[in-house]
Amino acid sequence: MKIAVLGAGMVGRAIALDLAAQFAVTSFDQRAEHLEELNRRNPAIQTKQANLRETEHYTDWLTPFDLVVTAVPGMMGFSCLEAVIRAGKNVVDISFFPEDVLQLNNLAKQMNVTVITDCGVAPGMSNLILGRYNVSMKIDSFACYVGGLPLHPLPPFYYKAPFSPIDVIQEYIRPARMVEKGRIVTKPAMTDREILDFGKAGQLEAFNTDGLRSLLFTMGHIPELTEKTLRYPGHLDLIIALEQSGFLSETPIAVSGALISPLDLSSQLLTRQWKLEPDEEEFTVMKVIIQGEGKTITYDLYDQYDPETQTSSMARTTGYTCTAAVNLITKGMFTEKGVFPPELIGHQEDCFNFILQYLAAHHVNWKLSIS
Repeated sequence: MKIAVLGAGMVGRAIALDLAAQFAVTSFDQRAEHLEELNRRNPAIQTKQANLRETEHYTDWLTPFDLVVTAVPGMMGFSCLEAVIRAGKNVVDISFFPEDVLQLNNLAKQMNVTVITDCGVAPGMSNLILGRYNVSMKIDSFACYVGGLPLHPLPPFYYKAPFSPIDVIQEYIRPARMVEKGRIVTKPAMTDREILDFGKAGQLEAFNTDGLRSLLFTMGHIPELTEKTLRYPGHLDLIIALEQSGFLSETPIAVSGALISPLDLSSQLLTRQWKLEPDEEEFTVMKVIIQGEGKTITYDLYDQYDPETQTSSMARTTGYTCTAAVNLITKGMFTEKGVFPPELIGHQEDCFNFILQYLAAHHVNWKLSIS
């Protein structure tokens, strides 16, 4: 079976390397250095340098492939996914774009393709877990706390970005949607801050971000739904200061006769500050809490950079969830046509168990507790 992976960044590379153990993989990316690194790691992976924004070429590019993975930055994710669907290919997506992916459901059905979207760690595993318990109990509340952080934080930001820094900045400025008392409400990002203890990860600050995505619509019957991002204490104050000073504004300002977007400038500067070095140790920490019928179900994850495979934790926890979903399709375990966020996969117990087992085999271990 031939698989195309669109995007060869940190997570796309981990996906391609994992899939190459079973399938013939071709990786597409505009940046030659990304493809060269992939070839260095596994020369058997075919590479194609391409501008993935040129979606008009997708039908020609993707004709030889049986399945596609989209791992492009969020700003171009929706258009890329739509183009893959129009090319008539089954696809697993981890681009995490802001648009409503369910808008593509009718198109996917018309093209007779299976689309599993948002299939990373969060969104991804958080959705999958909620979907599994939604069919077996009446749920009163769902909460997800998640963060990818450097193991050795340094001032002033105490942060490095384990995925696209531009997408991280969007988390800080995009209004956060949640469900309270059965109604969707919107709050500014970075609000409702709380300090929580995460064991090995220590004390972290949690704050609202817009991470619920499809759950707002597929799980709207649950009275309370929330998602919060985790950072080391102190980081959020710096970001709020930047926001209040105008550095995250998209409105251009005149500087020496030229119009400059403060957000574009800040993105460039912060991308340099937050760049995660190839061998820099980091970890992913996550907690999913489901309450209902007098009990609390908690799933915990703590995962670190793997020096043996030189793979970041965020690439492992996101990428291997994605490749597990690829296997659901290739093994014929999930064959429905249309667009399916992970919560609509998780209600099938065999699919849920397969993904957890696949992750465990890759040393990504979720711990379940019930009280």
